[in-house]
Amino acid sequence: MADQDLVPKCVSESHVTLSVLMNPEHANALGNVHGGVVMKLADEAAALAAMRHSRSPVVTVAIDSMTFEEPIYVGNLVTLSAELTYTGRTSMEIRVTVTAEDPLTGSVVHTNLAYFVFVAIDRQGHPHPVPPLCVETPEEQLRFQQGQERQAQRKQRHQRELAERQQTNSES
Repeated sequence: MADQDLVPKCVSESHVTLSVLMNPEHANALGNVHGGVVMKLADEAAALAAMRHSRSPVVTVAIDSMTFEEPIYVGNLVTLSAELTYTGRTSMEIRVTVTAEDPLTGSVVHTNLAYFVFVAIDRQGHPHPVPPLCVETPEEQLRFQQGQERQAQRKQRHQRELAERQQTNSES
């Protein structure tokens, strides 16, 4: 299928919500939920949204940011909400928001926000085109524009990192 034959898919078509009860095995030495556990769950939620959009296997290529705003405690119900914000030719940016609920009191707090970038791959492991993202609301349009800007920044950062590696290799 040629790139131009791909039918745009709306943000709502690939939205994912995961909820997981945090148990003692998720705790760090302080007794709070370990940040790595939250990152793994966010990566899984983002990957599922990317797979739903592309209907293909995907690989994580970047985590743009992961903010930790509030602690998550053992016994909290953690809910991760993942949705696409931007698509390129083969890449997809997914925004993941995380909340923690105390199921005994009903208190809910926003704990994390993360942006992941995935690339769709074919059976041989090569990148392949993804459907364009159709954005329907002003909020989705703004997030798409911001995603486009982040993608341009990622490309610039990648070029700088390549140049630095080449310089380091030539000095060795």
